[in-house]
Amino acid sequence: DEEFDELCFEFGLELDEITSEKEIISKEKGKEKAKGASDVILYKIDVPANRYDLLCLEGLVRGLQVFKERINLPRFEKIIPAEGEGQRLIITEQTAQIRPHAVAAVLRNITFTKDRYDSFIDLQEKLHQNICRKRALVAIGTHDLDTITGPFTFTAKAPSEIKFKPLSQSQEYTASQIMDLYRTDSHLRHYLHLIENKPRYPVIYDSNGVVLSMPPIINGDHTKITLNTRNVFIECTGTDITKAKIVLDIIVTMFSEYCEKPFTVEAVEVVCPNGKTHIYPELAYRTEKVKPEYINKKVGISETPSSLAKLLTRMCLKSHVTGNGNHLEVEIPPTRADIIHACDIVEDAAIAYGYNNIQMVIPKTYTIANQLPLNKLAELLRLDLAAAGFTEALTFALCSQEDVADKLGTDISATNAVRIANPKTAEFQVARTTLLPGLLKTIAANRKMPLPLKLFEISDIVVKDPNTDVGARNYRHLCAVYYNKSPGFEIIHGLLDRVMQVLEVPPNEENGYTIKAAEGTAFFPGRCAEVFAKGQSIGKLGVIHPDVITKFELTMPCSVLEINIEPFV
Repeated sequence: DEEFDELCFEFGLELDEITSEKEIISKEKGKEKAKGASDVILYKIDVPANRYDLLCLEGLVRGLQVFKERINLPRFEKIIPAEGEGQRLIITEQTAQIRPHAVAAVLRNITFTKDRYDSFIDLQEKLHQNICRKRALVAIGTHDLDTITGPFTFTAKAPSEIKFKPLSQSQEYTASQIMDLYRTDSHLRHYLHLIENKPRYPVIYDSNGVVLSMPPIINGDHTKITLNTRNVFIECTGTDITKAKIVLDIIVTMFSEYCEKPFTVEAVEVVCPNGKTHIYPELAYRTEKVKPEYINKKVGISETPSSLAKLLTRMCLKSHVTGNGNHLEVEIPPTRADIIHACDIVEDAAIAYGYNNIQMVIPKTYTIANQLPLNKLAELLRLDLAAAGFTEALTFALCSQEDVADKLGTDISATNAVRIANPKTAEFQVARTTLLPGLLKTIAANRKMPLPLKLFEISDIVVKDPNTDVGARNYRHLCAVYYNKSPGFEIIHGLLDRVMQVLEVPPNEENGYTIKAAEGTAFFPGRCAEVFAKGQSIGKLGVIHPDVITKFELTMPCSVLEINIEPFV
């Protein structure tokens, strides 16, 4: 496991965790639900979003093998069938309004096993979520070619005219009924909106009128792939032709290794509405020229051109030195759509060289770095609060509206809170305007702990401010809470005096700090004071109102201090 983790890191990936299906389910849903789940060890690997070629086991293993120099990068070959023998996909002009583009390819004499098949389906799903933008840009359909006869037609028809048996269903439905059928389907309902309100739905037929698929929703059951499938017809339809070509290239390059002639793909002729024909997949190789000194300078290394060529070849970019050693010719394979600019080649050279092997040097620019004064002050205060016997808590910067308003006895409009437009959970609706709710919730979660509980937090709060460019402003607050059988106001007051002592602010009105009796909705009447320093009000201290305590599900009295520390920077 450790060696594999190390290998992933060297290759620019991250082994996120080593787990099993059972562990995942018991974490998310509890041990009861996990009974009977598989114990097989699973590696969770984080793949960068630009590397579509590593999204399945086949591509990942191939990439790592080439990186370890155990195999050479395979060369992908497109086989163009003899005249009249190949498959054709004809696009009609009706598709122009909804999904105008389509590309296709055939994998001949492929051998599936359960694992290969699962990986094949899994890759399509990952591509759908990633480059296909949840099927909005591209939708992939894969079919058993032996169950259908070409040429195929990609057209768009009124929903009532389309009728077929969708994948894994037992009867035929019209397209409108299919939409209703999948409205409750946890997986497919997210894609219905893509075509739902259009007058025509896209659909692909074979020459006998058999429906292959209704992209981007569902394939037909007639053409479904099984473990016995030998020939696979792959079509990608979409609104972005470049993305569709990339997706098709990735699928065929990943799975052509299981064909009888490995790494070969049979081309399909696609006829556009204007009569032009294109041959897909493109499987285009191209060469880029990069200067070795450009790579060395950008990465901060000094490698010879030939060793740079070797590094790039290990990253699936076959390279060799040309022209007296002052140029590298780099071949970009069809699997690497992410190589757009020379800097992408430089990045791969750096990964192969090993980020940890790059020597650290002092930057050429002459600057002396400093800690932000506010952060420095916060760090120093943290130490002194801890020395005073208080425990630091770190709580979420977002909370619910009740936490900052109702539970503290004020109205949400009075708090000036910044609201989140589409909160995922009720717990995270607004940015906190005070640190108090977070600490009270922390105490509520730790009621089993021995009393007294003394907690503090120094963090930012956020309030609306129309005068700033973003419409809000952060303030660094210090909040401390004392929770015990008696309110302990004197302890919190003592803490305030200690904080002022370490800040060297004397207890007087002219140039120091004072406290004056005040009222606050969250505080017990007559047990609240406002703190003034540097000629301004910086916060309050006092005993919490019993209503507030019960609303936070606490049972003991509690005193609190909350001040803004920015005036002391």
